[in-house]
Amino acid sequence: MTVHSVHAHAHRRSHSRRARVLAAAGGVVAAALLAGACGASADDDSTPERRTFALEGKTLTVDSDDSSLEFVTGDSDDGKVKVTRWFDGSTALGDTPKVTWAMDGDRLTLRMKCSGVFSDCSAKHRIEVPRGVALKVENGDGRVSASGLREPLSIRTHDGSVSVKDFAGPLTLASGDGAVDATGIRSTRVRATSKDGAVRLKLASVPDRVEARSADGAVTIEVPEKKDGRDVAYDVTTKTADGGVDVSVPRDSGSPHLVSARSEDGKVTVRSAN
Repeated sequence: MTVHSVHAHAHRRSHSRRARVLAAAGGVVAAALLAGACGASADDDSTPERRTFALEGKTLTVDSDDSSLEFVTGDSDDGKVKVTRWFDGSTALGDTPKVTWAMDGDRLTLRMKCSGVFSDCSAKHRIEVPRGVALKVENGDGRVSASGLREPLSIRTHDGSVSVKDFAGPLTLASGDGAVDATGIRSTRVRATSKDGAVRLKLASVPDRVEARSADGAVTIEVPEKKDGRDVAYDVTTKTADGGVDVSVPRDSGSPHLVSARSEDGKVTVRSAN
């Protein structure tokens, strides 16, 4: 065999090895894509993990980067924060996905690591908040829901919907990309905003001040027309750059009950919740 033939043969073997490696890698990715065609879902986790954390102080701050979050009132008076976690995920040509949780003082940090040539992960947390504890939520990506709480509540999510039910206490809600919905609210002060999504507030008792705004979405506020059997009027302010305005509650510019509803692109409605 000539020198040229040897070099040519070696080149063909090298090319063949590279082709096999690339084919194998492509097969791994293809298999991962097929396996994850339906998408990862934390709801598929039949064996969730549970952990209890001690809380310092009377305010719980939850810092989450990528998870659906559900908050409810704890069923005990031990001052402990109880967390249930569901997780489902897979990666191809990357690190093994994982989720972590840690409490530092009054701050609960939830993180998910999921990266690779192909990655598909989903996490969900259910958090029981001790009675008498205020809650502040900062979420990067994922829907947030809360029900039955009574202390001051602030929820902010960068990408995801926000839903609150049966709540009493100062309330602040904000979504960067998602709808904001609150029903059964007995708060005297409510503020809700969305940069891209509808905002709907339904109050079960007469508030002192309600503010709702959306950059791109309809805004609807429903308020009671009676308090202790007496008629109630509202000082209503509305504004929309592109959409109609419908106000059907009694109005009085001197009323101590203030309602502000604004949308840059969407209909604004203020109506009776009765």
